[in-house]
Amino acid sequence: MRKTKVEKKASKEDQYSGMILVVDDEPANVDLVQSYLKANSYKVIKAYSGEEALKKAFADPPDLILLDVMMPGISGFEVCRRLKSDNRTQLIPVILLTALQDFQSKIQGLEAGADEFLSKPFNLTELLTRVRNLLRIKRLTDQLEQTESVIFALARAVEAKDSYTKEHILRIANYAERLGRALNLESQEILAIRYGGILHDIGKIGVSEAILRKPGPLTEQEWLEIRKHPIIGESIIQPMRFANKVGPIVRGHHERWDGKGYPDGLKEKAIPLGARIVALVDSYDAMTTDRPYRKALSVKRACREIEQDAGSKFDPELVPIFLKLLKEGALLS
Repeated sequence: MRKTKVEKKASKEDQYSGMILVVDDEPANVDLVQSYLKANSYKVIKAYSGEEALKKAFADPPDLILLDVMMPGISGFEVCRRLKSDNRTQLIPVILLTALQDFQSKIQGLEAGADEFLSKPFNLTELLTRVRNLLRIKRLTDQLEQTESVIFALARAVEAKDSYTKEHILRIANYAERLGRALNLESQEILAIRYGGILHDIGKIGVSEAILRKPGPLTEQEWLEIRKHPIIGESIIQPMRFANKVGPIVRGHHERWDGKGYPDGLKEKAIPLGARIVALVDSYDAMTTDRPYRKALSVKRACREIEQDAGSKFDPELVPIFLKLLKEGALLS
């Protein structure tokens, strides 16, 4: 049997090959899809129920999942929902295979997080094309994840340059996340704020270590160098998937409520909320940590200073919430 042009292209493009989990309660359907995919250089693992599919996906995450909808026990919709809500599997592309034709079923699949739909009986060439396209996107996503790992490693390298700020970025991330939760923000916004806390000072990788460790007052030129780090940081994280949400936090974490901050002199609510949160918790942590130029302040003294700066340095609506969390011990729990 002669291969179509699409099939020949897929066979040659080894970079698009991958491991595919095929899930269907009908063994004949699984065998048909498996033989077709294996002939086109894909590795296939099989599951005959929703429960088995979840077990195999969590144990050894595949590159893509072909998932039947109508199965006894856990339906394909529910399997997809669980996969997409788990950090281990949420980025795996899922193609739902279904005999259901009604609009409501498609909506249900979209709500479960499905990436594609194929109606049964499906065309095998169309299946191969959709698999290949989704795996291409998955590979790009994996490359972005590797890039993000490097960027987070850079953030830790910045922290390592200054022994006085040991574990600083993790404390900032935790404080910022808890404050975000107290504000009842959506989960994606809280995640962006947490990442902003981790990455807020990454731009200091471009600042001289001598300046960062200087025990005395900085010169005007040295201050100019320090003030570049939010812009450098925003630039560094541009390759990240969530740069559009985290970038403004990194850039804006030294802005002030009264407009006297840097680098853009933003004022009040023109400053992104995430940046206002990170600015507040960053200042608190700086005050309560030993630095080259001074000893740590007591928590009581730091709280007093933050209270005094509400409406000038800090968002006056955030300050009482932060101080309440601090008093209740909710920031450290």
